[in-house]
Amino acid sequence: MNLIKVNLEALSLGESVEESKAIIADQTVKKTEKVRGGLRASEPVPVSIISRNVALLFSIACGIVVANIYYAQPLLDAISNEFDISHSFVGLVITITQIFYALGLLLLVPLGDLLNRRWLIAGQMLLSVLALIVVGTATSSKVLFIGIAAVGFLAVVTQTLVAFAATLAAPAERGRVVGVVTSGIVIGILLARTFAGVLMDLAGWRSVYLVSAVLTLIMACVLFRVLPHYEHKRESLSYLQLIRSMFTLFAQERTLRIRAALGMMIFTAFSILWTSLVLPLSAPPFSLSHTAIGAFGLAGVAGALAAARAGRLADRGLGQKTTGVALILLLISWLPISYVQHSLIALIVGIILLDLAVQAVHVTNQSMILTLRPEARSRLTAGYMIFYSIGSATGSIASTSIYVYFGWNGVSLLGAIVSALALLFWLLTKE
Repeated sequence: MNLIKVNLEALSLGESVEESKAIIADQTVKKTEKVRGGLRASEPVPVSIISRNVALLFSIACGIVVANIYYAQPLLDAISNEFDISHSFVGLVITITQIFYALGLLLLVPLGDLLNRRWLIAGQMLLSVLALIVVGTATSSKVLFIGIAAVGFLAVVTQTLVAFAATLAAPAERGRVVGVVTSGIVIGILLARTFAGVLMDLAGWRSVYLVSAVLTLIMACVLFRVLPHYEHKRESLSYLQLIRSMFTLFAQERTLRIRAALGMMIFTAFSILWTSLVLPLSAPPFSLSHTAIGAFGLAGVAGALAAARAGRLADRGLGQKTTGVALILLLISWLPISYVQHSLIALIVGIILLDLAVQAVHVTNQSMILTLRPEARSRLTAGYMIFYSIGSATGSIASTSIYVYFGWNGVSLLGAIVSALALLFWLLTKE
């Protein structure tokens, strides 16, 4: 009735039919029309077109895909024996995966601002299926390394999913949606070791990648069916210009620089714990199996799930306060973690606190970054996650080296120092 009233008033003032239509268009929200495979919407998105269930589906997809680059950690011994690779050389499996993941962040994720994300996501996941099959059926170490490089390169589809989810969400609930989707990534990382350890015990290391190929294929089909046909504003840039513009974004956006630095430090702390934790737990007096050690990831999942609500706080303008509280918890977490030789309960408490803190800051970081340039969300995500990768790699290398010389107390002290630096950095840069 209101629309009719507006139309009649416009006509009564002597305006043309075309002018009255323009008034009606200004008074209404752009409609979405159902099409096969999802919804079609025009820029800008007036309301959220990503439901809770679809956000949860995004989260599960992220967890399945990101786990692919962490499966190898508990499988290195078996891979070494299978291909007669020395223990000093087999670590290249992890290194290659991380290097190509970083390359994927730089070269693939920005394409989300240039291409149709629905096709880009489905295409990358289908290619991931092929890469996983190559790894699971490899007959030589060369084929294995090629497959594992492709797995790492294509796993960055998770970040395209995060950027897509942020675009589909209404501004008032963008933080919540990002929190839900991002929690899937952290949970996938934490549970990858448990999943791989159990499957290896049941059916050998190859089954890990073949089962993951099936799961990834199923998820690719489901996502292609569910992902919205969203016609976002695309950049009129060449591919090389698109890549170069990432560096321009860093130069122009102070928030991106600050949050990327924070992301690097929190994931350095995260990697310090999870890379070296296997060392004291597998040694006397515990002598735990890989499966048992992987089960500690369940404690981390509890923390990650609790931190998913950080996105809601960011939506309410409490991002800075959330960051400060989380960084304090991150620093405190290293105290119970340092008591691993005396109490596994203390370790579990520390793990929960650490993963809660890391995930809370990570969700807040992305929530704040993704509001900066709506047309460049894929590039913003890629730039931020490159620093995440640097932090993860730094923490892995540093923690194992420190453990050799100073034991677990040295590792805990290193984690506490990095966490304190992150807190100090936040205090000096917060607005």
